[in-house]
Amino acid sequence: MKKRFAVVLAAGKGTRMKSDLYKVLHPVCGKPMVQHIVDQLKQCQIDEMVTIVGHGAEKVKDQLGDRVKYALQEEQLGTAHAVMQAEQALVNKQGITMVVCGDTPLLTKSTMDALLEHHESTNAKATVLTANAEDPTGYGRVLRNSQQRVEKIVEHKDATDIEKQVKEINTGTYCFDNEVLFDTLKRIGNDNVQGEYYLPDVIEILQKDGETVSAYQTEYFHETMGVNDRVALSQAEKWMKKRINEQWMREGVSIIDPDQTYISPDTTIGKDTILYPGTILSGTTSIGERCQIGPHTEILDSQIGNETTVKQSVVHFSEVGNAVSIGPYSHLRPETKLADNVRVGNFVELKKMSMGEGSKASHLSYLGDAEIGEKVNVGCGSITVNYDGKNKFLTKVEDGAFIGCNSNLIAPVTVGKGSYVAAGSTITDNVPQDSLAIARERQTTKENYINKA
Repeated sequence: MKKRFAVVLAAGKGTRMKSDLYKVLHPVCGKPMVQHIVDQLKQCQIDEMVTIVGHGAEKVKDQLGDRVKYALQEEQLGTAHAVMQAEQALVNKQGITMVVCGDTPLLTKSTMDALLEHHESTNAKATVLTANAEDPTGYGRVLRNSQQRVEKIVEHKDATDIEKQVKEINTGTYCFDNEVLFDTLKRIGNDNVQGEYYLPDVIEILQKDGETVSAYQTEYFHETMGVNDRVALSQAEKWMKKRINEQWMREGVSIIDPDQTYISPDTTIGKDTILYPGTILSGTTSIGERCQIGPHTEILDSQIGNETTVKQSVVHFSEVGNAVSIGPYSHLRPETKLADNVRVGNFVELKKMSMGEGSKASHLSYLGDAEIGEKVNVGCGSITVNYDGKNKFLTKVEDGAFIGCNSNLIAPVTVGKGSYVAAGSTITDNVPQDSLAIARERQTTKENYINKA
């Protein structure tokens, strides 16, 4: 197999987005557009990838890291000029170069593989990915000769009225013989309305040279959609969401209302799990089998075990075991770890803490910077008082302990194994194993107080 290279065009500012955020970094289903493209290309056995950066270059590099090489396009003088910036990295190398725009997040590995295979099978020097558009306004038109071979590609703004009637459009994705590409780029002029160097002009030059130029037409027009404004961004989001949700339903996940369920591309879900409306699964979240998630639940970069229920709750950067019950209205903040069979009920907030197997905090509690053992009961309204205004301190509650309602555990403090803390207590000292700690004033009752007043 010939070596495969890729050039990702990601240098445009994207003024129509009307945003301070660099265009290709706008997310679709939680992942930046350019990251979608790079991830799909990586699956196509690409040997070397060069991303062309310009505006916001450092932020793009921060996103993609060292997975790709970079070339800087200081002035945006057109797509051909952008590809020329990759010359130093790719010149004189034998193989196939795919050129892809960084604002086409819906493009899939299967479509790119089909384009590469078509290019190789036709022995073409250049192959363009095309599609039929019901409304081709704004797209370059693919013009074919009487033998249906690609003759040239004309940009919408440069097209005649007759050419504008053509519905086969250039998607902006190409395959080239790498050596031919960089030789031909040097022959492109900028005699057009925009005064730019257009990459599609390579097609016309090769055609006139008698070289084989082919086109692969995909049946999935929506995959090729470029995102240039917020309207297109919302359309891409809709298509991506539909694709992801259908994938998981085919894998045995029940999604009650797909229109109201959001799953990131990097989330994984086990079979027989049910997702209820309003569920948002973001980042590299992993959901086990036979879970019930939602309604109205947000889970980010967290791992959820099998047979766990999460209702109307927020879970961020946490690890949750099997057969755990969370919610409604719980909040698991970063670095929370729940073992199997834990119960976290309504209006419970957890942060940087762990709970052992079978423990529960059923309602109205805050537990932060804490280690809770197994089979511990934390009563309603209990708090680990972990912050003194400057530093955070650890609270430990050992196995089998019982924390009564409305208790304050002033860290650093340890409640020993099997011990009880009486309701309403403020605990400042360690409680030994198998003890009862009472830290509250005795009740004073003044009889007939109201009558005397």
